[in-house]
Amino acid sequence: MPWTKIFSQNEINISGNEEVGKRIISYPKAVREALKQALEIDSRVFIMGQGVDDPGGMFGATLDLHKEFGSQRVFDTPLSENGLTGVAIGAALTGMRPFYCHNRPDFLMLTMDQIVNHASKWSYMFGGIVNVPIVIWSVVGRGWGSAAQHSQALHGMFMHVPGLRIVVPTTPYDAKGLILSAIADNNPVLIFEHRWLFKQTGYVPEEPYMIPFGKGVVRKTGKDVTIVAISYMVSEAMKAAEELLKKGIDVEIIDPRTLKPLDEELIAESLKKTGKLIIADTGWKTGGAAAEIAAAVAEHSFQYLNKPIKRIGSADIPTPASYVLEDAFYGNSSDIIRAAEELMK
Repeated sequence: MPWTKIFSQNEINISGNEEVGKRIISYPKAVREALKQALEIDSRVFIMGQGVDDPGGMFGATLDLHKEFGSQRVFDTPLSENGLTGVAIGAALTGMRPFYCHNRPDFLMLTMDQIVNHASKWSYMFGGIVNVPIVIWSVVGRGWGSAAQHSQALHGMFMHVPGLRIVVPTTPYDAKGLILSAIADNNPVLIFEHRWLFKQTGYVPEEPYMIPFGKGVVRKTGKDVTIVAISYMVSEAMKAAEELLKKGIDVEIIDPRTLKPLDEELIAESLKKTGKLIIADTGWKTGGAAAEIAAAVAEHSFQYLNKPIKRIGSADIPTPASYVLEDAFYGNSSDIIRAAEELMK
């Protein structure tokens, strides 16, 4: 297996910390590099999706890959998400490794039957005789008035479904390593990117490498409050940490990187020090990822808590189109600062 060779030859930097003086590239370039290397490593890999061969190449993530690998391995798809997801699942069942790109997670709602009733269940229903190694990649929209039907962060909804792996990268380093892990995995994997993360740059090794699922990372050490931040909220948590330190509050920031599986052990270890927990998510609070993490902590790590858990998420309304209303709708560093100060009273 070509993927086993990557694991054995390249050491994995679990921490994901940037290395000073090493190669720095942008987030979309890291995604593109992962896809390019996957196409080179394994002839079974192909990329499909609306706009993957456009001049913009899915915000730069698939830019010109169709020119390098041909239209049979990198190709545009019609506006038929449910039907095309069925095609991708069929290809996965016969041994291929499709990487299906969506502009927005909102479009995954059109594929729910295929993802929830088929991709997630086939291996279980057939006793592990078959696998469905499909990756479904989407980018959460925000910031230019995409409104109620093009801005939704739906990772929490898919956490409810057994058989799916849920990945939420935060840095260029993690984007590349987690994408390669997702393509190599024999299970259906949903990767939820955030459009604002595409503005980042960071350290990314040139050689292929993988980051194992279920291994979170401490983005900042601290002793007073634990912040579990998901996706773009890691950036907001880091901003909040700088301001809180000026006020004498030293927070620890944990980036789970994957929500399913979730690194509960890392969260528990942090809570042993701090006794206080804030969970910051890009999705809605009700029935979302933050709610599930809070429940897991209450069930397995309650003894470490000395204050109630605080959750930060989007207001429980559809996403507004107005830029002013968007600012009020999304959680941000100010909400994190306020929650930390309340916990420290």
